Amino acid sequence: MKQYIYQNKSLKHLVHWLIMSPTRTRPRWYLRMLQFLYVKRGRGSVIYNSVRRDLVPFRQCSIGTRSVVESFSVLNNAVGDLHIGDYTRIGIGNTIIGPVSIGHQVNIGQHVLISGLNHRYEDVQISIAEQGVSVAPVTIADDVWIGGNVVILAGIRIGQHAVIGAGSVVTRDVPAYSVAVGNPAKVVKTYDFNLNCWVKV
Repeated sequence: MKQYIYQNKSLKHLVHWLIMSPTRTRPRWYLRMLQFLYVKRGRGSVIYNSVRRDLVPFRQCSIGTRSVVESFSVLNNAVGDLHIGDYTRIGIGNTIIGPVSIGHQVNIGQHVLISGLNHRYEDVQISIAEQGVSVAPVTIADDVWIGGNVVILAGIRIGQHAVIGAGSVVTRDVPAYSVAVGNPAKVVKTYDFNLNCWVKV
């Protein structure tokens, strides 16, 4: 059935219209009322009432055990799956647009943008709004700390126990056990397991 809808352009357009308001670009009210049926929530997880949940049933969304999504954040899985691990905290005013996978025990500061989506712009004969989007998954490993006002672009991988300094724009992968800061973010420290200490790069 799903494949048939994807192959039939007019039917796909109709189903999409029934799911998403083209003007408000968010799920229609009757779908938002049913999100408890298709959004997987771990035990003790918290999503504050002010969180905007642009979550559709044809993509996956899961939030792990005792994870928290703070007030005024946005969760969007319209173009890619969204997974948040256990004991992870999504700070106030975050925007997370799938495809994004966030590991366990991750701490994300305030007003962070994590997006697996980019708008196409290459054809100058067509408006950018009409060119659609491209997607590339963002993967954030376990035990990562991301400071406030960080931007993480599509296709980025952040390794375990990495730290992203406040205000950084992450345009390339960040290895495990490292500290990255700046715009564009660069690694400034790594952990040396032989010396058992952090070393400046």
